[in-house]
Formats: sequence, structure tokens, C-alpha cells
Amino acid sequence: MDVKRTELGQLGEFGLIEHLTNGHSPRNKSTIKGIGDDAAVLDHENFQTVVSTDIMVESIHFDLGYTPLKHLGYKAVVSNLSDIYAMNATPKQITVSLAISNRFSVEALEELYAGIYKACDYYNVDLIGGDTTSSLKGLFISITAIGQGEKDKLVYRNGAKVGDLLCVSGDLGAAYLGLQILEREKHIYKDFPEMQPVLEGNDYILQRQLKPEARRDIIDQFAKSQLVPTSMIDVSDGLASEIRHLCHQSKVGAFIEEGSVPIHPDAYQKAIDFQHDPITCALSGGEDYELLFTIHPLDADKVKFMPDVVILGEIVDKNDGIHLHSKSGRRHPIIAQGWQHFSNS
Repeated sequence: MDVKRTELGQLGEFGLIEHLTNGHSPRNKSTIKGIGDDAAVLDHENFQTVVSTDIMVESIHFDLGYTPLKHLGYKAVVSNLSDIYAMNATPKQITVSLAISNRFSVEALEELYAGIYKACDYYNVDLIGGDTTSSLKGLFISITAIGQGEKDKLVYRNGAKVGDLLCVSGDLGAAYLGLQILEREKHIYKDFPEMQPVLEGNDYILQRQLKPEARRDIIDQFAKSQLVPTSMIDVSDGLASEIRHLCHQSKVGAFIEEGSVPIHPDAYQKAIDFQHDPITCALSGGEDYELLFTIHPLDADKVKFMPDVVILGEIVDKNDGIHLHSKSGRRHPIIAQGWQHFSNS
């Protein structure tokens, strides 16, 4: 069956933008003017404006050999919205900028934008602008997320105090193990292209890698419980790395209990299958997009009744360092081994 392919040059830059964004109207009253002018116009009235930008580069952040374009569009949005939620704020708008090589067709970009709009629909966010340009090789996606939050409820990384409790949402390590499965099947396919990938029984792990979700529900729980964390960060580069970021910004130390680190049963078993240490996967895997946050000890009861949230440990004096208390009773320094930009490996 012939698949329709429309070359990007047939539409041109502005024609392509109009084609990909036609029919999508703003849903937030703060969006005064979206796509179609020199700049977007936003009115957040008495709220603080929160802005975050991320860029995703083909062969660095994603592999189109096993990542569907629709999933990629969705994930690119979610990873940015997660940063806004990590400020205890609500995302309202995004901009999307692309650098595209001529190997992509209009139909391919329609798939990418289908995922972008699906995320916008689910998280009630408006796409208000962006840019497109050509790339000599591959695909580059840059998304800016714009949100709003109440001044006295915004949460930063530098607010943790000695005695605060360290908490995390969801479970950790599954996204990393989903990536290991996809990479394994990719290498098998290279050697044996006639073989079909073996993905059955790994639905949860693969979804955590290919189609993650941002934890809007946790922010909603904070509001319902009248809880404002003392500090917060999203878990994108690995729990160990994020703990160190939070402690560095707050000028404190921390300890976590190994037995409290949440690992999904499917992830735990898959780590064993790959001969990996499950706790290492949870600490260093990354791309979980969970929320790591600290609370005042007097708020402990509020957290105990929140579904999908666990207390990991405690904030301590900076001189005490950052440690994992193992199930055997030993203390191990927490070293960031997750994703590192600009590394030589």
C-alpha cells in the first residue's frame, strides 16, 4: 500500500505551521493571543508566571528506531509540564520549536503534533506559538512551558530545612528498564531483521519510557490537603541526582531508607532479569517524572494519607552528607550516576 508523503517544501515554513496548528483554539482565559501574530499575549492577573524550557535531540534524547512520533510528541510536552508542576504551579501554555531534516514528511509531523495535542488536551494546556527551521540531520524539539502559581505557594529547590521529611511520588526505575528492553530489541533486530520484537508482558515498563505522565494529581492533592512542600524537584535525571540537586540548593544533607524507595514489581523483576541491582536502577535510572519533595515534620500526617506518595527519609545537616541506609544497616554515600549532559561516554 502506498503511503501518502507530502514534502515539507510544498507547504513552506508558514504554510506548515498553519497546517499543523489549524483548528486548535485556546482553552485558558489567560491566553489572550496565541498562534498567528509576532508574539503570544498572556494575562495571568494576580498569579506568578513560571517558565521552563527543554530541548530534545534525536540520537541523544530519543531514538526513532523504536519511538513512535506520536509518543515522542506526547513525551516532549510531558517532560516540560513536569518542571512546572515541580514548582507547585499549573501549566497553561506551551510553545513548540522544531528543526527538521528533509527525511521527514508533512505526514510524519502530523503524527508528532497528534501526540503534542493529545498531551495539551489531557493537561488542559494551549499551544500558543513556536518556530520551525531546517536541520542538516535529524530532528530537534524545543518546548517552552508557561504556567502560573500563587506567590505564597510556589515551591523552590532551596527551601529544605534540617528535620524535614523527604518524600517521593509514584515508583522509580521502570522507565530506565523500559529503555533497556527497547535497546535490546533494537540490537537483536539489527542482527536478525526477520525476528519480531519480544515486548509482551512489559506494558507498564514500556509505557513509563515511551508515554510517561506528569504528576498533576500530586499537585491537586497538595491543594486539597492545604500542604505546601518546603522544597521540590522533578525526577528526570535519576533520584540520586535530584536528591543531590535539592540538597545542594538548600545547603543540607539527607538520608533515605533503601526499604522505602518505591519500585514497581514489574521493574524489580526486570532488573533481576537484566542482572541489574533494582535499587541502583531506582536511584540512577531517570525519566521517571515523579516529584521529589520535602515537608515540615508537622505535615507528616497529611502525606501519610496521600495515595502514591512515600516518605523516603529525612533532611540532615550538610556536614552529615547524603546517604542511603541499606536494608543491612550500612550507610552508603549517594552518588549521582544518572544522565549527565556533555559527558564523554
